[in-house]
Amino acid sequence: MRSFQERLAEFVERGIEIAAISVDPADVSREHAEKLGFTFAFLSDAGAEVIRRYDLFHPDAVDEGDIARPAEFLIDPNGTVRWVDLTDDYWVRTRPETVLEAFDSPS
Repeated sequence: MRSFQERLAEFVERGIEIAAISVDPADVSREHAEKLGFTFAFLSDAGAEVIRRYDLFHPDAVDEGDIARPAEFLIDPNGTVRWVDLTDDYWVRTRPETVLEAFDSPS
């Protein structure tokens, strides 16, 4: 997520809003974002409703319990998913340049 923060201006220039969603309670997400200096939205889905809707729920993935699978989505203003990158490996994340390239590519 740090790499997305570092390139946030490139996303903003394209009109892309970044949001991180996790099962953490809102106060935990807020504290985490503030501590690490993230300025994009951190959203709480403590009941995992949205995470389940997108088939991202990863039960018992870490010692602490349930989490969402790492995933990146490009969703247009109408709510249509235009691009997605999913992984089962908690440590693997899409690089910002990959998301920007997907956004810039003609559909």
